[in-house]
Amino acid sequence: MINELTPKEIVIELDRFIIGQKEAKKAVAIALRNRWRHQQLEDNLKDEIYPKNLLMIGPTGVGKTEISRRLSKLAKAPFIKVEATKFTEVGYVGRDVEQIIRDLLEASILLIKKEVKKTLYQQAKIEAENYVLTCIAGEDARETTLESFRKKLRDGLLDEKEIEIEILEKSNPLSMIDIPGNSGNSMGVMNLSDIFGKSLGGLKKKKKIKVSESHGILIDQELEKLIDEDVITKEARNRVERSGIVFIDEIDKVCTNNSSRGAEVSREGVQRDLLPLLEGTTVSTKHGSINTDHILFICSGAFHVSKPSDLLPELQGRLPIRVQLNALKKEEFESILTDTDNSLTKQYTALLQTEGIDLSFKHCGIDKIAQLAEEVNLSVENIGARRLHTILEKVLEDVSFNGPDLEDKTVEVTAKFVEKNIGNLTKARDLKKYVL
Repeated sequence: MINELTPKEIVIELDRFIIGQKEAKKAVAIALRNRWRHQQLEDNLKDEIYPKNLLMIGPTGVGKTEISRRLSKLAKAPFIKVEATKFTEVGYVGRDVEQIIRDLLEASILLIKKEVKKTLYQQAKIEAENYVLTCIAGEDARETTLESFRKKLRDGLLDEKEIEIEILEKSNPLSMIDIPGNSGNSMGVMNLSDIFGKSLGGLKKKKKIKVSESHGILIDQELEKLIDEDVITKEARNRVERSGIVFIDEIDKVCTNNSSRGAEVSREGVQRDLLPLLEGTTVSTKHGSINTDHILFICSGAFHVSKPSDLLPELQGRLPIRVQLNALKKEEFESILTDTDNSLTKQYTALLQTEGIDLSFKHCGIDKIAQLAEEVNLSVENIGARRLHTILEKVLEDVSFNGPDLEDKTVEVTAKFVEKNIGNLTKARDLKKYVL
């Protein structure tokens, strides 16, 4: 399911959450629009055109992961993020890279289930309501009696009444068996409920519960009854193959230019294992085979020590689109604090509002925080927008700690307020690298 957004509209949507990085946004917008264009083609040509995978280059905290995540939400596409280094952790062989596709399929199943549950919610709600009415009035109750109780139920007059319902326990420890000698692999644990059906997946037990507390439980159970698992799985496979997005982070950490030979062999092995996925292969999963030909792969790395040309030539060839993401400056930090949807200032204001604290950020205070973020990133280590979290936590530490006991519940974050709470630390260079 690809939304019919134009590249310009995609960039506008991304601008709501990510500041700057116009080139990266432009590249992913084109990639997403090409997905839609691909689906309009005739079958004989469709099979010949493959997605152009991307390589994002830039320091941490500048928006590489967030751009990819927001893109997948716009496309309503299955998305998974993995670190390339994960596949070097178990010695020479490492983890099975095909697990990426299996995890992507599981993410797709959850995504589609969520969508289906939204469409079936009202039906499930009525079924749950009927179940409660049967518990209260009995199975042989007349229609007029049921309607009388239904009105009381919807008005909340029966919320405190206790009823006995059947609850399906989803977690059954006996349904999982570990296969010896196969640990670390996705097939190392066998789920017997997948083999013998739902009967092994849970046990029914009766429980007395208030009507008000039963709503969520009963609706969830009714939704599970209404969902057709086979249809869900089939659609999940199709969506993974047509519109799946895989974000592989830390790809620069598996380059082979500056390590001992043993580590180089392992890292080069990871690249060679990833290559078939990017080229297009078929991966076996417990839900059926998945073809990776049309999955979009977005790789990213800081490339501080290594450079993209240190990747295997074959892998470079599968990442034809490359975009450079720039380090954030003071102006970007200010925009991140104020212009994005659910910005950090809005988040902290809402959090402290729960204590009755009226927190407001003045322009001079935001300017000071942005200035400090830029200075510390330049002098210590550039961690991008994540630096704002460390600074804001320190600035508001006393307010957060003393919040419930404050007499004056009005707090203004000005430049003087920031200096008072954090100014001295930024001047102490030895402390700064540990504190901020």
